[in-house]
Amino acid sequence: MGSDTRQRTDRRTYIAIDLKSFYASVECVERGLDPFTTNLVVADPTRSKSTICLAITPAMKKLGVRNRCRVHEIPKDLKYITAMPRMQLYIDYSSRIYSIYLNYVSAEDIHVYSIDECFLDVTQYLDLFHVNERGMAKKLMDAVFRETGICATAGIGTNLYLCKIAMDIVAKHVDDHIGYLDEAAFKEQMWDHKPLTDFWRIGSGTAKKLARYGIHTMGDLARTSLQNESWLYKLFGIDAELLIDHAWGYEPCTIKDIKSYRPETNSLSSGQVLMRNYSFTEARIIVNEMTDLLVLDLVDKQLVTDSVTLYISYDHRFEMPSSRGSINLGEMTNSSKKIMDAVSDLYDRITDHHTGIRRVNINCNRVVKEGFTQYDLFTDPDEVEREKNLQHAMLQIRKKYGKNSVMRGVNLLDYSNFRQRNNQIGGHRA
Repeated sequence: MGSDTRQRTDRRTYIAIDLKSFYASVECVERGLDPFTTNLVVADPTRSKSTICLAITPAMKKLGVRNRCRVHEIPKDLKYITAMPRMQLYIDYSSRIYSIYLNYVSAEDIHVYSIDECFLDVTQYLDLFHVNERGMAKKLMDAVFRETGICATAGIGTNLYLCKIAMDIVAKHVDDHIGYLDEAAFKEQMWDHKPLTDFWRIGSGTAKKLARYGIHTMGDLARTSLQNESWLYKLFGIDAELLIDHAWGYEPCTIKDIKSYRPETNSLSSGQVLMRNYSFTEARIIVNEMTDLLVLDLVDKQLVTDSVTLYISYDHRFEMPSSRGSINLGEMTNSSKKIMDAVSDLYDRITDHHTGIRRVNINCNRVVKEGFTQYDLFTDPDEVEREKNLQHAMLQIRKKYGKNSVMRGVNLLDYSNFRQRNNQIGGHRA
């Protein structure tokens, strides 16, 4: 590309690093195995026969096994190791790797995108370490492998979008697993690339919509934006701006922008996928459990909310549309009684009584820091104080003796997920 001879003073240099088949690689490292020659799957088959594999090793991908496949989709004659998910272990590895990056780059120049992916602005570090862009990427990748045994791929770009695409697409086809893109290289190499879904933030729905109008590549999209930009805005609304920018390889957002961003409103949410069809009565218990934990989370973080939204999804075989509803609490609160009563009423009002329930999501909207509370004439301040003291006592007990040390009677029912969920991280085994 000739990128190494370019002047660094007039542009920024970003590196995106992805830890290869992260969960599966960690499990291989723990067993002293090579993920490139070992068939290993990270999955919890005790959930159901259709449970999704969280990760598979590169060795299995070479055999044609699809990443994020379901366990029953793996060929029956293929021998492999099944590793139960250990989310805390993966978090520990991710933290170790982040600390390795900190040996080379300041925290203010690192954006953690996910547990296995980071963006780094290395502009001011190239001269410090006397390396070019590719040399810096290799230095970071080698340090991670040397200290953890985890292999990585990297993308180098002149903006965050280009380094991401360089990592996701270009790095897969080069021997050193380090891709590079600037805007000129993006047009040359990526404008004819298919499918569009390979590109960051273009899902199957967007790709299908574009295909209906003869747009199958980034080049098609870029040329369409020159001819009829207003039409794209009519088709996609404000999202058209992002699509057009990315079609030209342009991204104005920097890591500094990300670090300084403060959302106007915040929310707190909880979601759960049920392993079988739950009846109306059974799912009501699940909703109450989730609300109970969400409220305690509000109290623990000293937050309050004034409205709650509930989403209920049903067994897809019945083609029943999801139920959604919101309820206004009338005040900013983290009262367990007030919020749980409101969510229970909302559940009874919006949920179909006769269709199997498979997913529940609860969202506390417009969450803000708890401050001075002014009571109305119908509120007993002493009762509010007693409830708050009880909530804090429950939190202290759970922090000291574990999340399952204090439970309600319904949490002991066979179909309750309370105890199981408390032993999970991100919905998976800790």
